[in-house]
Amino acid sequence: MTSLKPYLIRSIYEWIIDNNLTPHLLVDAEHTSAILPQDFIEDGKIVLNIRPAAIQGLSLGNEEIEFNARFGGKPMHIVTPITAVLAIYAKENGKGMIFDQEEHDDDDEPPPAKKPAAKPNLRIVK
Repeated sequence: MTSLKPYLIRSIYEWIIDNNLTPHLLVDAEHTSAILPQDFIEDGKIVLNIRPAAIQGLSLGNEEIEFNARFGGKPMHIVTPITAVLAIYAKENGKGMIFDQEEHDDDDEPPPAKKPAAKPNLRIVK
């Protein structure tokens, strides 16, 4: 079964844009497959403004998110795996969704066994 997360990211992104707000992604910058501007990382995380006027070539795929942007005046191609996305929200009001931090596919150790969750692991930011 495919992951629900990329579909949620795309739908929330569309809702944010439709309401003339600014979509931001909170990303785990320590994910080894992420290509991010190192000078803008704080505490292992980075917030990316993915407003259409701020970026070019946005691709919200099922495995990764890619786009071109400028950071400190320097052009850069950004790539973040979906598993590294911690949240998507509107800058102006904080509405969006926070995701549980996932185990990375490229980690050497298998994830610990978990008991089935009684309720979903997602919560909506209000």
